[in-house]
Amino acid sequence: AFIVARQFATWDIGHATIPMPRFSVIYVKRTDRTPKTTTITFTFPDGQTVDYQTDNVILEDFTKEKIVEKRLFPYIPFYIARYEKEIASEGDIEKVVEELTYFRDEMVSLHQAGELSDDELIDLKGFVNTIITHITNGNKNEERLVNIMGGTIIETESDKIKIRTIIEMGQEVGLDDSEILKKLQEKIIGLPLKRAQAYLEQYGKQLV
Repeated sequence: AFIVARQFATWDIGHATIPMPRFSVIYVKRTDRTPKTTTITFTFPDGQTVDYQTDNVILEDFTKEKIVEKRLFPYIPFYIARYEKEIASEGDIEKVVEELTYFRDEMVSLHQAGELSDDELIDLKGFVNTIITHITNGNKNEERLVNIMGGTIIETESDKIKIRTIIEMGQEVGLDDSEILKKLQEKIIGLPLKRAQAYLEQYGKQLV
């Protein structure tokens, strides 16, 4: 918020005006303790304090229709988190399939209408699949859900460098394959077990 505010600050001799932007705290999940508002207190060196209060955004309160209607595109990937229990436990996921199919079709329509660029569409689909692969962690639901958005997650080049480094260091200190796989999944959020095994096979052989 301060970085944004600096860009719009106005300066005069001995006086600066820094307009703070509106902000919100977004809760992906809700518990009994989730607050309705957040207050930030600005404390200055001369002892003055200023309280700024804003309503929290509870993602659970948003329907899929409202997210699309209001063009709240960044919320789409996190919408799937409300079904974490069903996805992770390999339970009934038909509702999840229905919701994801809706978002996919709406995003494609918005892309065709010029409201989403090529990069934005690809990024949104990728972020959704990142959440899915993190929750499923390689279980039987992963492939079906990821395919709805189209394709699989492609790790970034920085991720691949990190993966190779973890494998190399693990082998150097004598870790067995299971320990290296565990470290890969700890360090690369959203990396499913099957893909971690594929990287270990690919890079591990090169380093031996």
